[in-house]
Amino acid sequence: MVSSLLRRLPKVSTRGLLHAEQRLAERYADLVRLAYLVLPPALGRHRRVLLAHALVQRTLPAAASGVPAPRAARDDAPPMSRSLYVPVLREVLALSRRPPLWPGRVPPPGMLLPRLPVVWGLRLLPRAGGADELALGRALSELSATARAAFILLRVERLTEAETRGVLEAAGFGGVEAELRAALDLDAVLDSGAAGVLASEEFDPCTVRARPSDLLRRRRRVHLAGIAVLVALITVVTLVVSDGVPTVRAGAHRASRPAPAVDDVVRVAPGAWAATSRVDFTAWPARGRFVRDRALLRRALTAWAGDGHATRISRSAGTAAGPPLDAPHLLYAGPVGGGTVVLLYDGQRLARYREAAASGARSLVLARVDDADVTTAAAVALDTSGERVRYLLAPWVAASWTRDLMRPDTPARALAVDGDGLTAPVPVFNPGPRPGAGAGCGSRTVLQLRSSSRIAEHHAFLLAGLGELTAVHLTYTPLPGQGAPARQPREATGPAALLAWARTGCAVGLPHGPGVKAVNVWDFAEQDLPDGAGPGVWTCARADTWRGPGEVAVALRTAGAGTGEQARVVARARATGACGRFGQHVVVHANWRSPKGAWYVLAAGSRAVRGLIVTGDVTAGTDGATLAVRAAARARTAVRARLAGGLRPIDLSPGRSG
Repeated sequence: MVSSLLRRLPKVSTRGLLHAEQRLAERYADLVRLAYLVLPPALGRHRRVLLAHALVQRTLPAAASGVPAPRAARDDAPPMSRSLYVPVLREVLALSRRPPLWPGRVPPPGMLLPRLPVVWGLRLLPRAGGADELALGRALSELSATARAAFILLRVERLTEAETRGVLEAAGFGGVEAELRAALDLDAVLDSGAAGVLASEEFDPCTVRARPSDLLRRRRRVHLAGIAVLVALITVVTLVVSDGVPTVRAGAHRASRPAPAVDDVVRVAPGAWAATSRVDFTAWPARGRFVRDRALLRRALTAWAGDGHATRISRSAGTAAGPPLDAPHLLYAGPVGGGTVVLLYDGQRLARYREAAASGARSLVLARVDDADVTTAAAVALDTSGERVRYLLAPWVAASWTRDLMRPDTPARALAVDGDGLTAPVPVFNPGPRPGAGAGCGSRTVLQLRSSSRIAEHHAFLLAGLGELTAVHLTYTPLPGQGAPARQPREATGPAALLAWARTGCAVGLPHGPGVKAVNVWDFAEQDLPDGAGPGVWTCARADTWRGPGEVAVALRTAGAGTGEQARVVARARATGACGRFGQHVVVHANWRSPKGAWYVLAAGSRAVRGLIVTGDVTAGTDGATLAVRAAARARTAVRARLAGGLRPIDLSPGRSG
């Protein structure tokens, strides 16, 4: 392919042609990786693989024209890397800016017709990576296409900031300062191993595995396509015969995809969860009294396929619509409360189909769960009636309790579970007043579960139900130790974790119903407050969603106060990587009134901060990670932080967070 494209170039000597071909062959994999990482994640991995190869191959002639011949290497020659990056990025970034039309984006001019590579009947996917690759992929998905390109050029290709700006501008995009800053912010919070993670097979579109598409569905599509062609021919003939009088009416009903057959439903053996390293919904067995009720299962599958016209369908944020992606797993089918429930899983989503006993009303709820694990796949809400909810627990849950999150000193209470894993009714998690609506949270009942010792010894964890199918995993990260490595999130079951959640949980206000997967409370700094107010703890609560983006709330609490006193929220930010794996360096400042009535500006940074400077209405500095300076009640200030190695923390101060 490289050779055939290069020979289309005019006036290229044989020696120059061979040199250009050799250089492009050496960098082909890097260019395809660059295109793959910058393409919109919404395209899906299969489309991104094919499109990345197609975009690079169509730009090879333009790239080759800029590769200097061996004798042309001189000081004023353009860098070879720039001549290769620019045409590729021009195509990729232009593609990302076009409006949506297909499930992905409008292809570049000339790509509406099939171009190599073309793959029929197979799905090409890079090899799956681990937690590091997943977390970095999510961080990149939160950036724009231009910012992703800037990040790859900076981190992987090791270009300078000026060189990166030049490449992006040469690709036809001016005013890239905001995207460049976003890339630099992400680059600042990553460790040195990020480049190695990006070089792994998770992000390598040249090392792929082939899997067949849905063979049964593909066969049906072929039949439907044949019928559609026949209908189109009949329509054309009719229009010609009628001299074009009638016009085909738009908005005709589009037939939904056929529902999977009941016999295709997957039923996992009861003990499979103890013999696999993938402890998630794929290991759930089929439970419930009606797992062999073919008529019930057929109605549930039909509703999921979109043929249940009388079924009310809803889905959580970030969850794709449409029929099952593959033959679904049956997790439960049986009576729950005042109706019958069927719970299905297709490898990406949960589907809860419910038929009300009294009214006969049917409903279907879809929820994204493509990255579930031993904790986030431990409980599913099957029925909510009034102020009570009943959960279906995972087969690996050995013991279950409930506890009030607002009362850390009150022991957990045992929760009854039947033989199918269905719990007794549990009080609904009360979100309490919204931030700023006054004190008092009332009761906040959460599940405290313990995994079987066959998975992990003494592994207990907390889950909170926020009104969706899956419960939210609650974790805690303690204050950094002196000279110790950075602390990692841990289960929020210890005394310090329970106290932090009791003092912070109501103040930050857990997001209600936006597809939240987990919430971590991180105590990132502690300082002695002025005027004898005692120690204060700065906390960042981060809520991560199933689709990737997260939101944070920063709070300040007085460590010596009683458990009933809530922390004070000083800052909030949405769609940010702060306070997560790829946002471990943060700084914040706020105005604070002491018990004696005096006003101060307080500032604090995470463990890597080596100095703080406050400017504005007051000016002060320190070599530590916390600062307090006397100021007016409404003093307008800004804070700058100094980190080792020249890194820049994320400023979460009001008006600066993002």
